[in-house]
Amino acid sequence: MSSVNKVILIGNVGADPEVRYLDRGVAIATFNLATTERGYTMQNGTQVPDVTEWHSIVLWRNLAEWAQQNLRKSMKVYIEGKLKTRSWEKDGQIRRKTEVIAENIQILYRPEQYRKNDGLNNGEPVNDELEAPQDEAIQDEAAPQSQNGIFSGLFR
Repeated sequence: MSSVNKVILIGNVGADPEVRYLDRGVAIATFNLATTERGYTMQNGTQVPDVTEWHSIVLWRNLAEWAQQNLRKSMKVYIEGKLKTRSWEKDGQIRRKTEVIAENIQILYRPEQYRKNDGLNNGEPVNDELEAPQDEAIQDEAAPQSQNGIFSGLFR
């Protein structure tokens, strides 16, 4: 039986993507994404706080260039991808980092500060669903429905 390496995240962009270009002009963008599990109050009155997890996101080629132009800090996004762990040696220590290699990304919500004069909408109302271009090597799969779908209510 084959295995599956699939990650789906909905969260907030932690900072504007950093884009760099490799020797052959291939773009690579990186940014952190925050996902938060909401806190709650137990029956005995004990407060359990929100728990935020930070994820390292990597985008390649067309997605990297798209992210540079369209993604900004605090935007809520939907990301599909796969986990990849890389390791290296530094100062005699083996270091490891697990990243999400994004294959599909979609903006679900933009804060007000990005809705006006952002170059995307010329001051007109925006559609919060701004889907990224697909990398040629990746097949498009079903994206979440942000209006009247199973994800409604999660984005604001």
